Amino acid sequence: MRLRTICYYFREALQSILRNSWLSVASIGVVAVSLLILGGSLLIVLNAGNVADNLESSVEVSIFLKDEATPEQIKEIENKLIGLSEVAQYVFVTKEKALEEMKQDFGEEKDILAGLEEKNPLPDTFRVKTHMVEQVAPLARQFEGLAQVDEVRYGQGVVEQLMALSHWVRIAGLTTMVLLGVAAVFLIATTIRLSVFARRREIEIMKFLGATNWFVRLPFLLEGMFLGLAGSFISVAAIYYGYFLIINSIQVSLPFVPMVSDRDLIILLMEGLLFLGLLIGAAGSMISVRRFLKV
Repeated sequence: MRLRTICYYFREALQSILRNSWLSVASIGVVAVSLLILGGSLLIVLNAGNVADNLESSVEVSIFLKDEATPEQIKEIENKLIGLSEVAQYVFVTKEKALEEMKQDFGEEKDILAGLEEKNPLPDTFRVKTHMVEQVAPLARQFEGLAQVDEVRYGQGVVEQLMALSHWVRIAGLTTMVLLGVAAVFLIATTIRLSVFARRREIEIMKFLGATNWFVRLPFLLEGMFLGLAGSFISVAAIYYGYFLIINSIQVSLPFVPMVSDRDLIILLMEGLLFLGLLIGAAGSMISVRRFLKV
């Protein structure tokens, strides 16, 4: 392809944008808002997933042993834990250590636990973590009813609700992003269709003079890509700087909330949004020229 031809394509695309300046500005603005909502939704889903993952990673199975459990029986349970592939890690906490941990949790009010040192009511415990939260309940059931086990706890009910919440958060986020992406594509398509309609006489003359289909189509394709890219640049700038302002405020007021603050990851997402804006513009143009440009 000759340089003159390439320059012609870009010139035609830019002239079309300038010729329909108000429509182009409106299209860029709506695309920017769509991608802003899309990117914001993506970051919300990402942070919700991060919070869910942190909650899931903190879920553990507590196996409380009976007071009369012998060292051999304790070793038997430990050997069983070692042989289970779903066990990520475990720790054995004696009743004495559990009491010390409780005193640390009470802080300055630990004196109220002084009477427990003579007769410690806390049981020896195995604290077990699994690789996935879905493995918690089945693992717990394997130890319920054993002779040396007094009780098994893993947050029954809460774990199941957490799994359901994580699932629906991800589904809702994905659905929102898909719907907004589709809306942005059709917005670009509408803009290109109006450009095609405004230049219909010119296109008829070009075809009459022997212009090929792609010679006619490419300026519209570039126009849509320009609109999508311009809108994505605006949304990316707003999302990037706005997001870090928000998470800095959250980390000051709510430091215990695990927010995604990896700049490399956020930059990667922003690059993805820029590329998505380009694809949306191209897709909208292709839909429009195929449906409304009879070449």
